[in-house]
Amino acid sequence: MSLEYLIDPEGGPQWRGILPGAPEAYFLKRGEGEHAMLFTDLFTVLLSGDETEGQFGVFTSEAPAGKLIPAHVHRDTHETFYVMEGKVRVHVRDRDGTKRSRLLEPGDFGFVPAGLAHAYQVEERARMLGVATGGFERFFQHMGRPTDHATADQPPFVPDLPRMQAAAREHNMEFLPDLAWPDAEA
Repeated sequence: MSLEYLIDPEGGPQWRGILPGAPEAYFLKRGEGEHAMLFTDLFTVLLSGDETEGQFGVFTSEAPAGKLIPAHVHRDTHETFYVMEGKVRVHVRDRDGTKRSRLLEPGDFGFVPAGLAHAYQVEERARMLGVATGGFERFFQHMGRPTDHATADQPPFVPDLPRMQAAAREHNMEFLPDLAWPDAEA
C-alpha cells in the first residue's frame, strides 16, 4: 500500500478517476485500471457498470497457483472466465445438482450464469479476463484492498470475516462453505 494512503486515507489510490464513470469513450494502456489485491490475487477493473449503464463490467485477474476459492453463488451476476495464461480449474453445480469441473488453459473460456454455485482454483500461475453483470466488478475492491501497484508481486491482503460478509451482502452473493468438490485439490 502506498504511503500517501496513510497520510490521506480519503485520497485513495492514484488510479481514482481513471475510468470515466459514465458512458464515455476511453482507452487504457497496459497496466492501467483500478487495481485491488484480494488474498494473493491482483484484480484490475478495466470497465465498470458505471460506463455501461449497469450492463456489464470487465476485469482481469493475475494470480499464483493456490488454494480453492471457496464455493459461492451470485444471485444475480453472470460471470465469465477467459484464461489468457496459466491453468484454472472451474467447478460448477448445475441446476439439477450435478457437479462438474473443467480445467481451462490459455485460450479456453467458461461461463457461469447467475444462481449456479461454483468455485475455482488456479492450478498454474494465471492471467484471466472476466466479464460479469455490471456492478459486480466492484466486489474485488470492496472485499480486497485498493492498490496503485499493477502487479501481483506485493503483500497479500486477507480480509477479515466482517469485511467478507459485507462485500458478499453488497453484491448479493453467498459463500457455501459446506459445498465440496470431489476433484478439487487440497
